Amino acid sequence: MPFPALYGITDARFFSDKNFLTRCETALKNGLGILQYRDKTAEVSKRLSEARALAALCHRYNAIFIVNDDIDLACAVNADGVHLGQNDSDLKEARKRLGPDAIIGATCHDSLVLAEAAESAGASYLAFGRFFPSHTKEQAKAANLAILSAARKHFSLPLVAIGGINLDNAERVYTAGADCVAVCHSLFSAHDIALTINRFKHLGAQHD
Repeated sequence: MPFPALYGITDARFFSDKNFLTRCETALKNGLGILQYRDKTAEVSKRLSEARALAALCHRYNAIFIVNDDIDLACAVNADGVHLGQNDSDLKEARKRLGPDAIIGATCHDSLVLAEAAESAGASYLAFGRFFPSHTKEQAKAANLAILSAARKHFSLPLVAIGGINLDNAERVYTAGADCVAVCHSLFSAHDIALTINRFKHLGAQHD
């Protein structure tokens, strides 16, 4: 199965308790292929409840459900995998605990060296960025789109681009070599989530 071209990431700042699941379901219902639950602030019970609900929604709509950073939570809710940053849990440990079929993503910033290490450790996809000013990771180091072109020559794993990507710049990211763009603010703060997803999918389809 091809890796989805659009990857949604939740952020507590863009949701209220009332619209959290509703907005996520709207995205999934309209073709979001992969959703990552990311909330560094919520209490354990709230994170478990939200992750469990999102896992059920993703599986209902045949989408991939990823948990950010937390292997225990991923196991508890039967997630499809985890995404790990450079300062998060060990990738080899995640692979051991989640099994050979789990989808494990690795943040590689703007480094082919980090990407090579992630590939060797068993990563399922490689994430590069941030490429543009970001609402969620304002202090993250900037990356040049050229890293995607370089990575395309070195790796056969799916390449995910992240950081400030929106409908105005996504085409540049796909053209540079990304298989998938990860979006948060530009998707979940959109007035019309369904229309936004359709426009992202159209851009991605042009580069299949």
